[in-house]
Amino acid sequence: MLGVLAAISAALAVAAGAFGAHGASGEQEADWLRTGGLYQLLHAVAVFAIMGTARGPAIVLLGGSALFATTLYAMALGGPRWLGAVTPVGGALLIAGWLWAAWLFWQN
Repeated sequence: MLGVLAAISAALAVAAGAFGAHGASGEQEADWLRTGGLYQLLHAVAVFAIMGTARGPAIVLLGGSALFATTLYAMALGGPRWLGAVTPVGGALLIAGWLWAAWLFWQN
């Protein structure tokens, strides 16, 4: 199931990046879509790379990238700007996932 979610996440990231490049209403909105898409896509690929050996961190990376990207996408599509205060929570989860993965790989 984790692989399915990572693949869907990657597809959404590509769609967000394409919309940012071709359909966003302004430069700031396009930047939010590009940034969200980049982080989401990179972390979807990372999940594929580590899900067999570091399942817990992979789940945290997937959740963190979803939260990070979704808040940016929502603001780009007209959502309230206070969502920008939630975006760093997703970033913190990404950092935590990477540190957890590093710890697990250090242990092995």
